[in-house]
Amino acid sequence: MTHYSSIQISRRSFIRRTMATAAATGLPLWFVERELARAAEAAAPVKPLSPNDRPGYALVGCGGMGSGDARNAKRFGDLLAVCDVDRSHVDRAVGRLTPEGKKLDTYSDFRKLLERDDIHAIINGTPDHWHSLVNIAAAKAGKDIYSEKPLTLTIDEGKHVVRAVREHKVVLQTGTQQRSSQRFRMACELVRNGRIGKLKEVSVWLPAGLRGGPFGPQQVPAELDWDFWQGQAAAAEYRPERCHVTFRNWYDYSGGTMTDWGAHHMDIGYWAVGLPAPTQVESKALTEPIPGGYTAISDYEVKFTYPNGVIFNVRTTPDDSPFGAVIKADGQRNGIRFEGSDGWIWVNRDEIKANDRELLAKPLADDAERLYFSNDHMGNFFECMRTRKAPICDVEIGHRSATVCHLGAISLRTKRSLTWDPATEFFTGEHADEANRHVAREMRKPYDYDFVA
Repeated sequence: MTHYSSIQISRRSFIRRTMATAAATGLPLWFVERELARAAEAAAPVKPLSPNDRPGYALVGCGGMGSGDARNAKRFGDLLAVCDVDRSHVDRAVGRLTPEGKKLDTYSDFRKLLERDDIHAIINGTPDHWHSLVNIAAAKAGKDIYSEKPLTLTIDEGKHVVRAVREHKVVLQTGTQQRSSQRFRMACELVRNGRIGKLKEVSVWLPAGLRGGPFGPQQVPAELDWDFWQGQAAAAEYRPERCHVTFRNWYDYSGGTMTDWGAHHMDIGYWAVGLPAPTQVESKALTEPIPGGYTAISDYEVKFTYPNGVIFNVRTTPDDSPFGAVIKADGQRNGIRFEGSDGWIWVNRDEIKANDRELLAKPLADDAERLYFSNDHMGNFFECMRTRKAPICDVEIGHRSATVCHLGAISLRTKRSLTWDPATEFFTGEHADEANRHVAREMRKPYDYDFVA
């Protein structure tokens, strides 16, 4: 009798939790119930990495996102060191992240940090143009890696990073955390299982970038190693607008919002389509950069075509822009819309909706395709450190996802309609020679691959 009663109580508790979660998230009951069940299964004990199951990790790149990741990771490991070429960033990180009663070691050169045996993993929060070299060096040192997105500055760099991670058998989680979101996973599972019929079109709205300038040179701050910060990029006079928060608006260091927010939303579109890459890309710049100012195109439209005929449209909108006012464009917010022969689904970080509520409310069949389950992106990384399984956004996924973004940026920069071969990872056909010059970039010495040899 006691056993039967405990089962009843447990079931009632599960139902209450399911209903509360559904009410809080706006997700249908069937999906929440399945998610809670999968979460319970995933909570089974796993083999620890170390006797106390608290791996040591370090932060490389102490800006806002990197520091946030490092703080998040404290739930699973012990932060031992921080590294940045800007001493003010190091000092701020030490002030905010030092564990009570302990001391954080500090570095200005990440290669020295990687020599330590007590550091099992790094969080790479550097600017985009440093991601690849830091990740390759960490892989060679046998460290697992949580790398901010986009994974690379160029498509060619992705090949080098994938090779290093595979060769040295380390775990790499790309920081496209939307893959660990219930809303995005649900949307992709519904699309993959034909809930909206045959997928016809994916529309992505990204925040517009900055359009400003011209900017004059200034004195390099005493606390910043400007040469090291520039790394592989061509040497330039210091301008505050080139550094830190706004670096992504310069093609020297990034790909604009196409590779910034695009690394999130276009990754979800790629997940839903289920194909490695589009084969056609065309684009239109809606505004041109101001001479002497930011070089990345701030407002644009890009159209990708996949081999199965799916059209993937990307448009910028001032809405949700980290730099501008919140304004709606074409009635849409920053997010993704999947349109099929039988309906549409809209999803972003705040909501999921459809043209017909039944598209979301009706449960998927028991034998429906299920996607990788993770409700905690950082937690998934640390779990995979212990199990040695591939994380939800491993190095190959991060590379392929970044590639789609780079294709859009290259089309915008060349002002060309281009043909892409996903197998060889090169452009073919008309304008291929011009476009392929952007697949890789010349690295300024000494900050090339020999720097981490």
